[in-house]
Formats: sequence, C-alpha cells, structure tokens
Amino acid sequence: MTGTPTPSDRAPDTAAPGPSPRADRLVIPLLLVSAFVVILNETIMGVALPALNADLGISVSTGQWLTSAFMLVMAVVIPATGYLLQRFHVRQVFIAAMSLFTLGTLLCFVAPGFAFLLMGRVVQAVGTAIMMPLLMTTILNTVPADRRGRTMGNISIVMSVAPAVGPTLAGLILSVLDWRWMFGLVLPIAILGLVLGALFIRNVTDPRPSSIDMFSVLVSAFAFGGLVYGFSSLGGHGGGPIPPQAAIGIGAVALAVFVWRQIRLQNDDRALLDLRVFRSAQFSISIGLVAVSFMALFGTLILLPLYMQNVLLHDTLTTGLTLLPGGLAMGLIAPVVGRLYDRFGPRPLIIPGSALVSVTLWTMTTFGTQTQLGFIVATHIMLTVGLGFMFTPLLTGALGSLTPRLYSHGSAVVGTVQQVAGAAGTAAFVAVMSASSASSMAGGMPEIDAMAGGIHIAFLLGASISVLAFAATFFVRRAPEPEQAPAAPAVH
Repeated sequence: MTGTPTPSDRAPDTAAPGPSPRADRLVIPLLLVSAFVVILNETIMGVALPALNADLGISVSTGQWLTSAFMLVMAVVIPATGYLLQRFHVRQVFIAAMSLFTLGTLLCFVAPGFAFLLMGRVVQAVGTAIMMPLLMTTILNTVPADRRGRTMGNISIVMSVAPAVGPTLAGLILSVLDWRWMFGLVLPIAILGLVLGALFIRNVTDPRPSSIDMFSVLVSAFAFGGLVYGFSSLGGHGGGPIPPQAAIGIGAVALAVFVWRQIRLQNDDRALLDLRVFRSAQFSISIGLVAVSFMALFGTLILLPLYMQNVLLHDTLTTGLTLLPGGLAMGLIAPVVGRLYDRFGPRPLIIPGSALVSVTLWTMTTFGTQTQLGFIVATHIMLTVGLGFMFTPLLTGALGSLTPRLYSHGSAVVGTVQQVAGAAGTAAFVAVMSASSASSMAGGMPEIDAMAGGIHIAFLLGASISVLAFAATFFVRRAPEPEQAPAAPAVH
C-alpha cells in the first residue's frame, strides 16, 4: 500500500483568491461535457469509413488509418499525462487539451483530402488522450472521499453513453449531410467548451517542477503503440506494413524496458509514469478487473455487429440501434451505482455485477443462426448493466486508494489499461472467431454456419475468462483513504 503522504504531497494551505463558488461548481460539469464530446468524436469514425473511402477515393486499408492512427496516438500520449498533470496546473492542461481537440476538429472539417484529414485526427487524438486522466485527477483533488462514487459515476456515463451514441449519431448525420459535418457539428461545441473552461476552470493541484525523461517517452511510444497497433491489426483494424505479431513482440520488449526505466527513476520522482501506484493492493486488483472488463466490453462490441450482419444478415442501421439501448442503460444506472458505492463500498456492487457479466457471456454462447433480435437486445443490456456495476466501484476504489501525489499517475495508468485491454480484447475475440470459422469452412461447413460457430467459440472464451474475474472480485476491499490535508486551489 502507499504510505502516508509527505508535506510535499499536499496542496498548499493558502492560495490567492479563486473563482466564485458558482464558478467552482461549474468545473467538473465542464470537464464532463468536454470529455463526452471528445469520446463521442472518437467513436463516430467506424460507421463513416465506407462513405469516406468512396468520397476520397482511397482503399479500405488506407481509410482504416483514420481509426488506427487515432488509437495509436492515444496509446502513446496517455502514459505521459501523469507527468503533464504533475508538472502543470489543471487549467493549463485543460486549455491545451481542448485547444488541440478544437484545432484537430477544424482541420477535419475543412480537410480537402485524406492526408489533411489524417493530420486532423492525430491532433484530435492528442487532446482526447489528455482529457479523461485530467477529469479523473480533478475529481480526486476536489471531491470529498465520501462523495466520489456518485461523481465517478458521471464519468461512467461519459465512458458508456458516448460510445453507444457515436455510431448511431454518425449514421444519422451521414444520411442527410456530408461526412465533414460529423466534425462541423462538433466544432462549435468544442469552441464553447474551450471558452467556458478558460473562464471558469480553476487550479486544484500543486504542480511540482520536474524534468521529463525523453528515453521513457521514446520507449513508451514503442511499448504502448506497438501493443495497441499489434492487437488492433489482429482484430482487423490494422492496415500497415508491420506484421501484428512483430508489433506485439516489439511492444512487449519495449514495455519491459519501460518498466525497468520507471522503477529506476520513480524514487527520485523523475518517472514518466510512476509505477508505485501498484504498491496499493486495492489499485492492482481493481485495475486487473478493469482490464478484463474492458476486454469483455470491446470484444463483445466487435463480435455482435459481425454476428448480426454476417450471420443474421441485418443492416448497419439495425445493428447500431440494437446496441444503443445497452450503452444508454449503462449510463442511466451509473449515478445510482455511484451513490450505492458511497454508501456500501465496492464489494456489494462488484460481486453481483461480475456475476451478471459472466452469466450474460455464457448466455451469448447460445447465439445461433435463428436467434431473435429482442433476445440479443436484452442480453446486451444485461451485459452493460453488469459492467456498469463494476466500472464505477473499481475506478473509484482504485484511484481513491492512492496518495494525492500519485493521483495523476493512477489516472494515466487507468487510461493506458483501457486502450491496451480494449485492443487486446478485440484481437482475442476476433482471432478465435476467425480461426474457428476458417477451420469449419475448410471442413465443408456453409459460411454462415461456420461464422456462427466461430462466434460461439469466441464467446465461450470470454465466458471462461469471466469466471476467473468473478473469483477475483472477492479480493476487492474498500481501502482506507490515504491521509491528506484539505485541498485549496492554487491559482496563477
């Protein structure tokens, strides 16, 4: 476990006069809305790729880089957010993140061709990567421990509803407008968020002067970029010249070097990503469960559309609408789960939530060529509700168990795990499905039946892993909050 914070861990007891209480109450809502907008933008591209490929005259593999490059930049930037949030004030980081996101959105909106559009997506990704760790760190520094659950529940709304709404919204925009308006409609919202944030967001941390280790930055780019690229390529989202297995191998070696480097630097507070967060048993167990949960979520989100379109032969719109209720359900229960966490702690929520996820994944192994649409919708809602009962308690308990000086690094670890676990889950489910389907077709089975059998095997893998995750939930405890002085804003 992490130890008692030293005086340098704590916010200063005095500060210059800050904004009014009314402005203070706007900080977290502004960050939540901004995070919702950037994550919404992250998820709208998948539906739009066919229209983009046709309009820009590019191949499917080339167009896929609009998604792959975004994921790669996210994976490279997120580990560095721990240093950024430690080194700079919250207000400075927010303005930088939203400025980059707004600039990237503008570039995408006016893009005359693919290269310009790809550049805009890369700039957007840098801003997006910073936003979620910034939001989590701000909540940890401003919200009392006994109310964090309900506030972190609002983060779960952002994390669940934005990905659910994104594809549906993109489909609606593309049905009446040019693809550029996916960015044009977001642009004024981004500008408004940037202006309001610059006016009202206050500084809630006490930055510490520190230097950045460029070797760590370089190695982290190879480590997390290599892993996400490799897993994404295995999951069908690649399109580059490097074989997925080679990318994963490079990423794994670089990750080992990165961990070694951080361990050497962290005792002098010079680590890019401080791994002392894992000294907290609560943090380590919870992050492990978060990783498994994100693997299940992203693996299911890639399998269900394939199943519905290739086995049940539904169109894209029907598929998107089928997945929408599950995301909305997770968002609706998130505030309730947050309040229950504040009252009862994590175990009464995580254990039944994990059980529901496991039961649902086992139920999905029964999907076949004649499964009714209503049954799929109900099953997906069950899955997202189960995950909803896990995400808020796990994230709140994990980050709340750290000392204040490690909040930013813990938030960066959470973001990194989400990216890598999501890509790994997608790769694992798709690889198992593809191998099983190919084997069945080689034996003479019709394509649709072979695809249904492959999806069955993939869900069987997910269901088996969920049993192990359920067993791990019994080790989660409500960790005592680290002793800390009340935070006061440091305004400059």
